[in-house]
Amino acid sequence: MENKQPSIIDLLIETHVGLERQGPGSTETTCKALGFLGNLEQISNTADLGCGSGPQTMELARHLSGSIVGLDMFSDFIGVLNENADKQGVGDRVRGIVGSMDDLPFEEESLDLIWSEGAIDNIGFEKGLAHWRGFLKKGGYLAVTCPSWLTAEHPAVIEGFWSDAGSGLDSVEHNVAILQACGYRFIASFALPEYCWTEKYFVPREAVLEGLLKKYPDDETVEAFVAENRYEVDLYSKYGQHYGYVFYIGQKL
Repeated sequence: MENKQPSIIDLLIETHVGLERQGPGSTETTCKALGFLGNLEQISNTADLGCGSGPQTMELARHLSGSIVGLDMFSDFIGVLNENADKQGVGDRVRGIVGSMDDLPFEEESLDLIWSEGAIDNIGFEKGLAHWRGFLKKGGYLAVTCPSWLTAEHPAVIEGFWSDAGSGLDSVEHNVAILQACGYRFIASFALPEYCWTEKYFVPREAVLEGLLKKYPDDETVEAFVAENRYEVDLYSKYGQHYGYVFYIGQKL
């Protein structure tokens, strides 16, 4: 990438492409969510939507023997996923493709499992659940993380931050009701612990942000991008008890 006039999208990709995760999460929470599903041996077709570079995709591959398709809108992330799949010897059944979460390239009722960590809120929780349901077989599973309120107190500054980012926050109870209304049996929900935000995401991201400031000195776009990312960290340190990513796990009725 040239060292001049990067766009916000350029910076978003450059910041995250080398990170283990493109958002809060962990191997432990991926495995915990998997533990709520039924017979894993019967899951033959899985789609990981908004997969990023695919750390959770590769974890799914360690527990599932079927085929897994990772889908993301950024080719840079898909390239990393496919490279890792080949390196780990699962490239014959784990592949990444470039695509959109609201225009899926799968046949109807062809999937046993739809997985999505940190991405469904980009198109809306209810919209995603309703649209994706058509691609699941009857009895198929869905497991997604979505930012949610964890307390009855909803600080306005947090509401504003997530709204400006294009994502609204609802309570866990509200989202469970939406999941059921969209035609799923509710199985479980749990909030991601703090270390999924700090140790697994914010800390490694900050090292990259420091590098961006050195790589693009006195670039106002870069400075604003870094400031916004650091503001997110500051907000979480002050208000993190009130909100977080929550795993929602359901089964198509």
